[in-house]
Amino acid sequence: MKLVEEKNPDTQRVLEIINEGLSKRAVITIMASCRVYYDGRAVSRLELGDRIILIKSDGSFIIHQDRNLEPVNWQPPKTKVTVDTYQGMVKIRGIRRSPSESLEVEILQTHLVSYFIGEDVESLELAGYEANMGDLIFKDPEVIEKGFRPTSREYHTPQGFIDILGKDNQGNITILELKSRKAGVNAVKQLRRYVDCFSDHKDAVRGVLVAPSITDDARELLEEQKMEFKELEPPRELGTDKVVTLEKFFGRSSS
Repeated sequence: MKLVEEKNPDTQRVLEIINEGLSKRAVITIMASCRVYYDGRAVSRLELGDRIILIKSDGSFIIHQDRNLEPVNWQPPKTKVTVDTYQGMVKIRGIRRSPSESLEVEILQTHLVSYFIGEDVESLELAGYEANMGDLIFKDPEVIEKGFRPTSREYHTPQGFIDILGKDNQGNITILELKSRKAGVNAVKQLRRYVDCFSDHKDAVRGVLVAPSITDDARELLEEQKMEFKELEPPRELGTDKVVTLEKFFGRSSS
């Protein structure tokens, strides 16, 4: 059975369904009145309230309140999740060894418990981000300017990772800071820090902010800092050979 669901179950039935879901590596959803305790890199306590508890097949352990996008507590994949009863309550515990931490949920009343065995092997395709802009620039460098040659991507400096490092047609070092949305003052300041990393270089160093648009304040600061702006829209086509997946996007994004 792909889906098992029960409303207002007693403690023993909650225990059975969660254990069955864990054994089948299913996605477990619990809507319950509970307390939450965390002990690890910090210590936290969340007193009694109605919450949504998720245990995913990869070991992710997540607690949501009825507000905000982010979970109030969570542990990542490969968390060891166990369930038992304690003083008449269901107690779910997630343990990690590195770093050493535990997340415990004490359930006083369960409104709904379910598990679902799904099949999903697809990766989310993304377009319209800095990574796609970088792909476009390496494929067609002259979208920046005639003669531009990109040489490095995610170039490491003491101030962070330069999106694209290259040279212009005069051989000058050219630093590109990519933004897929309207760029502001913070982007200009970041570009300035990258340029300053090459302050002792014998050749000229150019800083170019690349984005679809720029705020007035950012444009003024660029001019004041003698840096440049290049208008460029990120590619938004999906289904190409070089489409970016969610995993690749978060692995590469540092802007």
